[in-house]
Parts: sequence; C-alpha cells; structure tokens
Amino acid sequence: MSNDENATEGKDTRMSRELGDREAEKRPVTWTPPTILPDPDPQEGYSFRWIRTAMRGEADNANVSAKMREGWEPVRLEDHPELKILPDIDTRFEGNVVIGGLMLCKMPNEILEQKRAYQQHLSNTQIEAVENSYLREQDARMPLLPSERSTRVTFGDGS
Repeated sequence: MSNDENATEGKDTRMSRELGDREAEKRPVTWTPPTILPDPDPQEGYSFRWIRTAMRGEADNANVSAKMREGWEPVRLEDHPELKILPDIDTRFEGNVVIGGLMLCKMPNEILEQKRAYQQHLSNTQIEAVENSYLREQDARMPLLPSERSTRVTFGDGS
C-alpha cells in the first residue's frame, strides 16, 4: 500500500475530532430525588422560611401566630409564579404557598439580623450566668477549673 492509501483509509475509520471531544465532555446523567419543598427565586433584601401551619392533620395556630408576631409574612402565589404547584386541599391560607402543612414566609434581612443579634445576646448572658454560678462554688483549696495556677517557693531556716 502506498502512503496515500493509508492516509485515506485512516480518515474513513476515525471519528472527527469535534465528535470525540463532545462525547468525552458528556457527563453521565444521574437521578436525584425531587425536593419536597421547592426553593423560591431569591428576592433581594428578604430571607425565606417554611413555617409549620399544621401537624398530624391538626392546625397549629399558636405557631403561625408566634411567627407572624416575629415578623414573618406569608408569600403570595402570584408573587412567585415559579412555585405554581398543587396547593394543599382545604387550606386556611388561600392564595399563599402552602405544602404539606408548611407555609412559605419571608422576612426582611435587616429584621432577621436584629433577631439573630438579640438571640446571640440572650445566649451569651445565659452562658455567663452558668459560668458565674459554677465558679461561685469554687474553693481555692480545690479549684474546679485548672485556670491559673499559683506556686510558692519557701526557703528553710538553714537547720
């Protein structure tokens, strides 16, 4: 065979470079289970949270009322068309996003940060109170915490 014949035979049996590259880049498709609660499209200045409206088929009015007083406001279905889903049957919150006894609510980020700062302050004061109560029972002869150790050096009288 001549060099020209080898060259033409090689072209017929090989794939084009573009096809080979595309197949090499193709990643295998893997199945993932669907999420039960969809994520709304982010809205600047707001954080979202699912609030419990019912548990075991019983309405949880106390929880809904407490969350509304905290500053959470229900999300309207017309404000988030990406969440057009089959709403809960016999829901008390008509026009809102409610799935499986949970209602999507939003809160302005600045109020949420104030709430987090308040809760952090409460947590810090509780930790401080526990530490103070614990350390109050400490005796110098038997320290509860090995914090600062003090040593004394004494010299004999030479006898």
